[in-house]
Amino acid sequence: MALSYIPGAARVGSPQPTVESSTKHLTEGVQEAYIEHKNRLLKALDSTKAILGDLRNFNKDDWVVRYPQLQEQAELTDPSPSPAAPKRKSVRRSLSFPDEPSFQAEVIVRPAKAGLTRSVTLASIADKEEEPATAEGDEDRLVSHAEAGDFHVFRLDLKLGAHGSSSSPAALVAQLEKSSIANLLDDRILNAVNHLDKLRLRVEDTSSKVLVTGDLNAGKSTFVNALLRREVMPVDQQPCTTAFCEVHDATENGGKEEVHVLKAGTTYSPNDETTFSRATLSDLDSIVSENEDESQVLKVYLADPRDPQASLLSNGIVDISLIDAPGLNRDNTHTTRVFARQEEIDVVVFVVSAENHFTLSAKEFLINASHEKAYLFIVVNKYEQIRDKAKCRRLVLEQIKQLSPRTYEDAEDLVHFVDSQQALHEDTAPFTNLQSALRSFVLVKRSKSKLAPASTYLTKLLSDVDLLVGANAIVAETELERARDDLNRVRPVLEKMKNSREALEETLESVEENGASRTRTRTKELLTDAVERVGQGKLGVDSPSVRLPSYPGLLGIWDYAREVRRALLASLDFAVKLSEDEARVVTTEAVSKISQLGDTHLPEGVERSRRVFMPEAMFSTRVDKKGNRHTKQGSRTVVAGGLYGLGIGLAQRPEMLETTFFDLFDVHHQFWVHFGEGKGEESEDMAVSTLGYASVGLGALTMVGGKVVGARSLFEGVVRLWDLFENESARKWAAPVLGAVTIGLATYLILELPSTIPKTVGRRIKASLAKEAEEKGEEGSFVGANASRVSRETRKVLRLASWDLRERFRAAMEERGREVHGAEETERRAKKALDWFHEVEQRAGEVRQSVVLVNDA
Repeated sequence: MALSYIPGAARVGSPQPTVESSTKHLTEGVQEAYIEHKNRLLKALDSTKAILGDLRNFNKDDWVVRYPQLQEQAELTDPSPSPAAPKRKSVRRSLSFPDEPSFQAEVIVRPAKAGLTRSVTLASIADKEEEPATAEGDEDRLVSHAEAGDFHVFRLDLKLGAHGSSSSPAALVAQLEKSSIANLLDDRILNAVNHLDKLRLRVEDTSSKVLVTGDLNAGKSTFVNALLRREVMPVDQQPCTTAFCEVHDATENGGKEEVHVLKAGTTYSPNDETTFSRATLSDLDSIVSENEDESQVLKVYLADPRDPQASLLSNGIVDISLIDAPGLNRDNTHTTRVFARQEEIDVVVFVVSAENHFTLSAKEFLINASHEKAYLFIVVNKYEQIRDKAKCRRLVLEQIKQLSPRTYEDAEDLVHFVDSQQALHEDTAPFTNLQSALRSFVLVKRSKSKLAPASTYLTKLLSDVDLLVGANAIVAETELERARDDLNRVRPVLEKMKNSREALEETLESVEENGASRTRTRTKELLTDAVERVGQGKLGVDSPSVRLPSYPGLLGIWDYAREVRRALLASLDFAVKLSEDEARVVTTEAVSKISQLGDTHLPEGVERSRRVFMPEAMFSTRVDKKGNRHTKQGSRTVVAGGLYGLGIGLAQRPEMLETTFFDLFDVHHQFWVHFGEGKGEESEDMAVSTLGYASVGLGALTMVGGKVVGARSLFEGVVRLWDLFENESARKWAAPVLGAVTIGLATYLILELPSTIPKTVGRRIKASLAKEAEEKGEEGSFVGANASRVSRETRKVLRLASWDLRERFRAAMEERGREVHGAEETERRAKKALDWFHEVEQRAGEVRQSVVLVNDA
């Protein structure tokens, strides 16, 4: 904002204008300039209020506005400047946020110049763009270097502990959520909006309010009486002033001197007696003393008979109200009321005792007031009672320099060392100068006293807005870059996964189907070959663990047939085990392929499956509480391995182990070989064997009795033979037949029986399995059931491995999708926020250009 000088205003080193010349300038030229500045300031107030309203809405809608903290570092200077190059100077700060301690960034903060925003830039960028510092560069700064890195209006106290050290991590309220700090910041912004409304009312108000306050017993009431040249305000050595006494010109009350005691809860109007109670001036002392514990507001109307050019109240130009406030350090309640009241007034006249200087309450009040009032009128009272006046003056001015730098710069006009008690009874030069300076400050330098507080507050508020949006712009820019980096990293991965999803599904189905098909086909081949070998009287597979028994002789032929049957069945069970072992190998290869597919299709960072495939766990059984054995599927399907821990096998089935007479003499087979349709199709090693002769004899017996096995059948056969032998014609051919039978049977028992029993038993086992297949179908047969079971077990394992990979792929793709969506949303929000923050910076700069700061030094 440009610094302007009001025509007729005093300048540093120039002679002070007289009251007459001041009034003349005020009525002629200054008033026009004042109105122009006033209108521009009102427009700036409205624009700033609109910015704050948008900031609050933006904080609630799309972006949580972060509260920055800037820790001071060493000033940045060019370490090796050339003699011709001007030195560069700026303030380096460490930017962080209490709700996110992990965020750290070095920034350069440049105080705003007139018409410019305060610059908050990343140090890496600012080092390249920093402007040269000139000798007069700091003089036209609206905010000093010392104030540039901190808030004024938006300041939040987020420190803990007795010392409130921001450098200690334990001292920061890091546990607060972002929303909590955002709500605190929103309250500050709302308070600023409300204060802007008050400032607008003050700027629009043609009158001026002068607040007289200070510490207890500093002589505030005596000072007011000295200004009025009348003893009106109650004066006592005890702290008796607890009410706000507003002194007005009696012309505002129809020229009548009296006291109006305002009623609480009503809006005062001098024309509405329901809002106040009347009292005389003589009652003022008793009203104040009798209501010492009550908070009162009194309107005191006085007539000042002095010439308008000498009177502050009856100046003939502007309505003035002189407010005598309670002492600051009386108690917290009254101090807080004074703090709140100062926001409503235009000029602060602070009375300090020359004996005590500035107390803690006084310092706190002046610091708070300086947020908007760069210039304070300070009265050092009881000065004549001090012996070492030079020391007193030096100490007081040093304190003022720290509390209100602008006041210190204009100390000749704004700081006065007087004795009000003495001035009340006689004219003194110091007090006369004070009156002239105060009148000039309130009336002549009206832009400085009336508009400058609003302009100062507005400047600091805009400075806070610049700092807030500048820091948040850095956050938005950081998040925007991070979001774009995330998109560049994740989006190609997601696209690759989308493109390869269908291929992965097809490959997994192919691996699963090929594995199951291979194990099914191989099991069928192996078991079919084993059954054929058993049908030929051989073991289904060659294995050292399964052997055919040795022939024990004719007396042990029955046990021999039973052991042969058991061995042949066990060989079939072992063939099933071999098919299961081969299935394990095939399944292991397929699981390995699926694992390789995971390495190929899953992106980096996705945890691979921790499942460990154990081939030996395939085809395992479990035992329930009753001791029953079940497969893992709970199936009752006939499986291999009674001897090998694999379930209920053929060698464990009682019906398959049952040995009959036909395991020794397969009459039906031999009959059909020699006399049936199978003749000529059976290839034998001998064309006519002794077994053939025995079978002819036995075949003859079958013609007689049919069945020759079993006691009943044998008895019936004997009866029928006896009947035949009674027939003479039958007796003729019976002898040759019986002879042939006897010869064949003997030959068979001695020579052929040991080698034919395995074949006979094998044929019967094969026939039994074939009959079972006819009854149950292909899938229910020994070969088909085991092939389906082995294939199903393989498919189950591969399906589980495929499902695990599919789920990981799906979860990974969904996660990448969420990352892409989140990054896109962050990019959108950050881009919108960054553009909006830049727009606010531009708007704040435009508002600052329209604000007029009056420098009446």
